[in-house]
Amino acid sequence: MPYEKLEISTPKPVLSWANHALGEKETKMAENVASLPFVFKHVALMPDVHLGKGALVGSVIATKEAIIPAAVGVDIGCGMAAIKMPFKAHKLEGKLKQIRLDIEAAIPVGFSENKEVETTVTNWQGWGEFKELHQGVQHQNNKALKQMGSLGGGNHFIEVCVDTENFVWLMLHSGSRGIGNLLAQQHIETAKDLAKLAEINLADKDLAYFVAGTREFAAYWHDLQWAQDYARFNRDVMMNRFKRIVEKHVAGGKSVKPLLEVNCHHNYAEKEVHFGEDVYVTRKGAVRADVEDYGIIPGSMGAKSFIVKGKGNAESYCSCSHGAGRLMSRTQAKNVFTLDDFVRQTDGVECRKDEQFLDEIPGAYKSIDEVMSQQSDLVEVVATLKQVVCVKG
Repeated sequence: MPYEKLEISTPKPVLSWANHALGEKETKMAENVASLPFVFKHVALMPDVHLGKGALVGSVIATKEAIIPAAVGVDIGCGMAAIKMPFKAHKLEGKLKQIRLDIEAAIPVGFSENKEVETTVTNWQGWGEFKELHQGVQHQNNKALKQMGSLGGGNHFIEVCVDTENFVWLMLHSGSRGIGNLLAQQHIETAKDLAKLAEINLADKDLAYFVAGTREFAAYWHDLQWAQDYARFNRDVMMNRFKRIVEKHVAGGKSVKPLLEVNCHHNYAEKEVHFGEDVYVTRKGAVRADVEDYGIIPGSMGAKSFIVKGKGNAESYCSCSHGAGRLMSRTQAKNVFTLDDFVRQTDGVECRKDEQFLDEIPGAYKSIDEVMSQQSDLVEVVATLKQVVCVKG
């Protein structure tokens, strides 16, 4: 589906791939961002766009000589990892529940952390830079070490999936854990303090920004890149554990070589070149989808997910959606749906059927099929997956 230009009066236009009109609050949020003086060319909204903090979730913001820490968000480097295994679904028969239980025993979820730290984690090269991070996180060294290789909570998950050709996939969704969250909070507060001192009139205080060339910008950019690397490696650590569990059940513990591996951020910022100019691109709930880039677009825990390859659409800043996007808030979901609804909507999925996961019910999310139909000009589908095991954070 081609984008449409929102009918709003802002210095920079807003292009939307969503097939629905934005609500009043969403429109205001888009206007606020598009009115910032350093925004480059236009703002791009992905098909799964919805309310966020400061900027819409599902927005791609290219900027010149400035960056907005709250637009990146507090779960720096949040993203997806997936691997295609070289065997088919029949190998999983009768083993799904035990695989789920083994995953839950091996990978901490929620606020939990690892009791023991594995060698792979202690050898991560990023630890050498820890003392250079913001002073406000220096007391978190040991916690960051123990949380490496843990899932977290909210909408984070680990899934065993099967594609339309019956191949087994392992997939997970997680970010930079507590350390990334704390780093983001420290820098967001600094940006707000600077805006107040400089008497900068912002439509939303969460749009406080750092200007390139300043000490504060350099400090944030350094910590941002570190947290993004932490998040990516965190997914690698979990995926390796996850893979070993599945291999134990289907390959007698023998290590097998994946047919395809994908690991991508969807809450992050990078330096990129667009329309011939160097810019900072913030993807808040969006995946890079340049030509040949592989990405992962998950549905809800009862719906399909997609492995995609980017088409390099220039107007989207070579981006695509990061998922289905929420249709209702977590509180709304808990008020609207019952545990019986949850059981029915997750039929066929080996998962915990508890009320604590009611806010993650499939009905609280947009239709992933509709979201995918709106971005045929952004990505091509490589594989369509359906989960058979789901472990929620």
